[in-house]
Amino acid sequence: MAQVGSGHPGESAGTSAPSPRGAGVPSSGQDRPLPGWPSRLFGEKGLSAVGVQFNALIRAVGVPLLAMVVFVVLWGAAASRIETSLGALPGPTQVWEQAGALWQEHTAERARAAEFYQRQAQRNEEKLAKDPSAEVRWREYSGRPTFIDQILTSLVTVFTGFFLAVLIAVPVGVVCGLSTILYNAINPLIQIFRPVSPLAWLPLVTMIVSAVYVSDDPLFAKSFVTSAITVTLCCLWPTLVNTIVGVSSLDKDLINVSAVLRLSWLTRVRKVVLPFAIPMIFTGMRLSLGVGWMVLIAAEMLAQNPGLGKFVWDEFQNGSSNSLGRIMVAVFTIGFIGFALDRLMLALQRAVSWDRNATIR
Repeated sequence: MAQVGSGHPGESAGTSAPSPRGAGVPSSGQDRPLPGWPSRLFGEKGLSAVGVQFNALIRAVGVPLLAMVVFVVLWGAAASRIETSLGALPGPTQVWEQAGALWQEHTAERARAAEFYQRQAQRNEEKLAKDPSAEVRWREYSGRPTFIDQILTSLVTVFTGFFLAVLIAVPVGVVCGLSTILYNAINPLIQIFRPVSPLAWLPLVTMIVSAVYVSDDPLFAKSFVTSAITVTLCCLWPTLVNTIVGVSSLDKDLINVSAVLRLSWLTRVRKVVLPFAIPMIFTGMRLSLGVGWMVLIAAEMLAQNPGLGKFVWDEFQNGSSNSLGRIMVAVFTIGFIGFALDRLMLALQRAVSWDRNATIR
């Protein structure tokens, strides 16, 4: 009789030898994975879920990444063949080098600012040590704004104009959406001013701000006020229109219920109208922020107000061999920031949407 586990050919059928590596692990003669091992590892349902997640990952990350690689390759191949008045169009490598150079300029400028404030503090301490009653002065560093400074300036300006537009558009939109008479009164103004280009608003805003905003020690620079108001005027309309549409499409049953409960006007707006209309309101806000970002860059270029638009125009006027690369860095920066702002508003829109099954993109 053959011994169990001896491994000889005479081993009885249906009897398996214990594996030296433990139960469930193939012996030395079976090191290769058996057919269907993924299903044994994950199970049929688990394997199906892994496949779905992998396909979703490919669609969400792989496809956009492949498109970006193709774009960079085509850009690098075509750049050397395009000649401009400032030289050949810079490729990905040259643009990356200019991005690094702009960052180094920023860090160097910050180091000079830190040294300036350190020397100023040391002088004031020495002056006070000699005469405790002496008057000391603290001056702001007046160095040239860097590329990073211009980015921050543009972001502060666009958010200021955007929030001002939201503070005006949402209340007006709610009132007009609830009142047909007010809507009929304000609708012609919306239709007239909504298509007006920001470049048409800018000269008017500049003249009005220069005439009205007069102060020996202004809280904000005139250039900032001008750009912010221009952004506000152009951000106003998408949020206003979407708020009116969202409020006016309120279900009549909800209105009847609020009337039966004898809710006050403010309570009705807060507990019935806004929860129903808030997805449309956020859609308008998302459109407004995108419009405001585009408007701001154009306004900064035209009015030479501090920001990314002025940086692009200054580099164009500079005409150095590095100008094209720096302009392209600014173009990509403007695009990436616009994309990030849109994703931010999209996330907020999804968070406040009452219909979780709705496709919002």
